[in-house]
Amino acid sequence: MILSAPERTARVRRATARLCLALGWAPLHEVGLANGRRADILALRPDGGFVCIEIKSDLNDFRADQKWREYRAFCDALFFAVDVDFPLAMLPEDTGLIVAEEMADILRDAPAHPLVPARRRAVMQRFAMLAGLRLAGFEDSQGIAMLRAALLSE
Repeated sequence: MILSAPERTARVRRATARLCLALGWAPLHEVGLANGRRADILALRPDGGFVCIEIKSDLNDFRADQKWREYRAFCDALFFAVDVDFPLAMLPEDTGLIVAEEMADILRDAPAHPLVPARRRAVMQRFAMLAGLRLAGFEDSQGIAMLRAALLSE
């Protein structure tokens, strides 16, 4: 079965999130960073470290989007997650590598580059606020819609 790029991306994201959960990491999808970039997955590890995972659907996606270097400043480890058909030799050696289909595996661990304490605190606060807001929206979508409408009318 041939999948479109969005279908491949969704499959890799789902499998990668499952891997994160299996490792005890708390994954959040589509996390806006302070530099205006958006991490595909930002995961909080049990040790308080952050893992940024950039999902690439195919080689064209990788070649067209070189913003991934800017994610390093907001995580302790940077990974690429790709599907089994991706040409792995094209990915940078100084990043971790996750290969996913229905399930995902880490083929190469990411080199550590620990965040400085002030940045870690800022990322932790952003992560916690986003997680809390998403949970509130899940539990009370009508209340969130009312709040958004009120904010828009100000």
